[in-house]
Amino acid sequence: MKKILVTVVLGFAAVAAAQTAAQPAQPSQGQAAQPAAPATQAPVIKDPAEYNAYVGAIGQKDPAAQISGLEAFLTQYPSSIMKVPALQTLMGDYQQTNNQPKTMETAAKLVTADSCNVRALTLLSYFDRLKAQGGDANATQDLADAKKYAQQGLDCLPKFTKPDGTSDADFQKLKDQMTGIFNAALGLAALTDKNYDDARKYLRAAVDANPDSQKDFSVVYPLALAYAGPRPPDPKLTPDPLNSIWFAARSSVVAPTPQYQQQIEKYARDLYIKYHGGDDGWTDVLAQAKASPTQPAGFAIKPAPTPEEQAHNMVVATPPDKMDFATWEFVLSNGKQEDQDAVWNAIKGKPVYMNGTVIKATATEFDIAASSDDIDAKKPDITLTFDEKVPLRLIPKEGTSLDFQGNPASYTPNPFMMTMDKGLLPKPKVAPKPTVHHKPTSN
Repeated sequence: MKKILVTVVLGFAAVAAAQTAAQPAQPSQGQAAQPAAPATQAPVIKDPAEYNAYVGAIGQKDPAAQISGLEAFLTQYPSSIMKVPALQTLMGDYQQTNNQPKTMETAAKLVTADSCNVRALTLLSYFDRLKAQGGDANATQDLADAKKYAQQGLDCLPKFTKPDGTSDADFQKLKDQMTGIFNAALGLAALTDKNYDDARKYLRAAVDANPDSQKDFSVVYPLALAYAGPRPPDPKLTPDPLNSIWFAARSSVVAPTPQYQQQIEKYARDLYIKYHGGDDGWTDVLAQAKASPTQPAGFAIKPAPTPEEQAHNMVVATPPDKMDFATWEFVLSNGKQEDQDAVWNAIKGKPVYMNGTVIKATATEFDIAASSDDIDAKKPDITLTFDEKVPLRLIPKEGTSLDFQGNPASYTPNPFMMTMDKGLLPKPKVAPKPTVHHKPTSN
């Protein structure tokens, strides 16, 4: 697709170059100067030798011969009135011979000679972006150049005139392609700078301007990343889950290798599960992404239940006395008041025997982590108090796994902390006394 797109852009460039490269008006013998020709007339080369050099070069049918002739002409006549059309033709010749470095070098010269040459700006922006994305050694500078040429191209595009002999439809298609290329470069630069709002704006504009961009992994995947937002999320930026999921799924479809396809499909699936709460329906989303390059109208994914809804479902599904401590904590932290009350009224004041990890312990109270998340975070979620001081020998060390009993007495929902009173510890096991076997005596 990339090669096709650039070929189309350069194809139009070649047509325009051929039109402007038609033989310029030949100077009359002895004519010292001529008035400026109307815009519709060919430019006039006043020097017969310069005229012959240009006509001889441009008349070559073989690209290699034409390159040689035009390079010699531009070296000998660097300020020629035909410099711009000569460079345009030369740029097309280098592209035709698959010489990308010389194509870009010539395009840069063309932009220096004609700052609003959108054909050259398009190629420079496009190839510099691809070099940056491909991990070129000078990727930072490549991307900066791509951004510069892209902004210059967008500013100049309204001045771009339709080449003679080009239909309105083809000209509009060309401008759409150029708009997409310019916006893609600006979007990637914004994403690299972690400016996610601008990245979304420009990359989405690239996709919308040129439908072919929805088949271009180098544009679609950055757009998915822009919609997903940074990791961890920036509090100033709200992720766009539907667009991030769609474009991530689409990226997996157009990924350049099976390895990339698998990795990005997993990434898209993870985004889906995080938003939806499960993987049910994921295969349908992936099938849509494979079937259509454009996001279907009305594309929607049911979001996961809110924490409040999840808490209510837990209360409906399981009696409070059958829940584990982590479920109590979730409901008491996230549920509606009636759901919190349903759980709390069922467990308050009733002895509970459980296990946790000691975070801190004194003779009168232990701070304990009982849910797996809080154990991993080394964060207490229970304060266990005792009616009588715990003997020093029974006070556990920090990090000890502990079986204990307590009666839920009160709680605070956020941050969650339950206080249990009437704390009891299991009685220490006493090793049985060894049995002494006496050797029987004979009578």
